[in-house]
Amino acid sequence: MIHVVAVTVGQWGIRVPAREGETTRRSLIDEGALDLSLKVRRDGDWLLLPLLDWREGAEQCTFEQNPGRIVLPRHELVGGIAIIQERDIEGAQKILDSRPSLHTIVYAIGEVSGEYRTREFEVLAGIPTTRTEVIEYGHRFHVDLAAAYFSARLSSERQRILRQTGRHEAVLDMFAGVGPFAITLSDRAGLVVACDLNPRAVELMLENIVQNRTWNVLPVLADARRLAGIFPWRFDRIVMNLPLSGTEFLPEAFRLCKDGGMIHFYSLVATDGEHREYIRELGGEVLAERVVRSYSPGQWHAVYDVRVGG
Repeated sequence: MIHVVAVTVGQWGIRVPAREGETTRRSLIDEGALDLSLKVRRDGDWLLLPLLDWREGAEQCTFEQNPGRIVLPRHELVGGIAIIQERDIEGAQKILDSRPSLHTIVYAIGEVSGEYRTREFEVLAGIPTTRTEVIEYGHRFHVDLAAAYFSARLSSERQRILRQTGRHEAVLDMFAGVGPFAITLSDRAGLVVACDLNPRAVELMLENIVQNRTWNVLPVLADARRLAGIFPWRFDRIVMNLPLSGTEFLPEAFRLCKDGGMIHFYSLVATDGEHREYIRELGGEVLAERVVRSYSPGQWHAVYDVRVGG
């Protein structure tokens, strides 16, 4: 008799109630976040789903390998494009063949950089384009990965802030990109001013405003440092998603925010509470600090929810 020994590996996993397992599993597959080389594990009334990378709520788990399953290179899905982490042409073709919804596989050359927050990509398989459409909670966004910054991993953050947004609030998105935060928050806010310095990002944002029939978003092509001289009023809520250099714009955000208003400040940090003292010096109170996602070894993408003044 041949005994098959199950091979177990350590991997990040997320725990969900068993009744929500299939819905969550399909959602993770759509994101490209589920590790299909490992088996889902049952733990009483819970399921442990294996992840390709850390995310909020993840824990270290052991999983059995899925025999016969093609192991795909690690990748992130943005609409019909998969961003692969290594320049693996054969692996890129495997990903393309395994997912009928994909049209292009790209490899990111370098990091997001420059005043326009852009990144260079090499197409490894499929249609030679960096443009795609992303569907997120009922909204559709035109995205060009090489022309303007976009992170599909912040979809849950956009929903979290939407739940906090009051009816008729005046909201400012200081670094709006193609408009995912601005258009999402427009579902509740009275007015959303969406600013970006990148002309191509604003062009795509205009396409997205029209496509989503969003008439309370005001797109602005401007340097965020100049906004206090453009708008004579202050805002109830400000979103600052510029993790690489947002700290230098914090004083401007405080000038633009009402007393008692909220600033959602995103930053790459290496320690807990890294910006708390500076925020206090500016007159803010940190109501919450949370990790959004891992970024690199020893560094993570965090968000501070800050109440301004009184």
